[in-house]
Amino acid sequence: MRRLTLTLATALALAPFAAKAQDGDAAAGQRVFNQCRACHTINEGGRNGVGPNLHGVVGRAAGSIEGFRYSANMQEWREGQSWTEDNLRTYLANPKSLLPRGSMSFPGLRNPQQLNDVIAYLKAQS
Repeated sequence: MRRLTLTLATALALAPFAAKAQDGDAAAGQRVFNQCRACHTINEGGRNGVGPNLHGVVGRAAGSIEGFRYSANMQEWREGQSWTEDNLRTYLANPKSLLPRGSMSFPGLRNPQQLNDVIAYLKAQS
């Protein structure tokens, strides 16, 4: 019982730090997003490029930009899906892990802080 209490107390004490690890810096994320600009725009009402415009992507239904030609894999996956922070995190870390036959050629963000930052930037633009 004492071990359980100590474990619980430790977990509660560290919880703010765990939450902080998921926090990102939107300004730093804007710099990370520069890697994405070759294929994506993010301004409201912006055009699609090789990839769809990403303004408002967080919370948006997946594969829902009118007029953009999504890969067959995205068309299969998107049914009932929306871009949450969790599936964006998975996708941006390694796009092929979520959509193995998708057309995005980006290899993914391996740096966890950059991933947190770009998601914070995407949220700020949503």
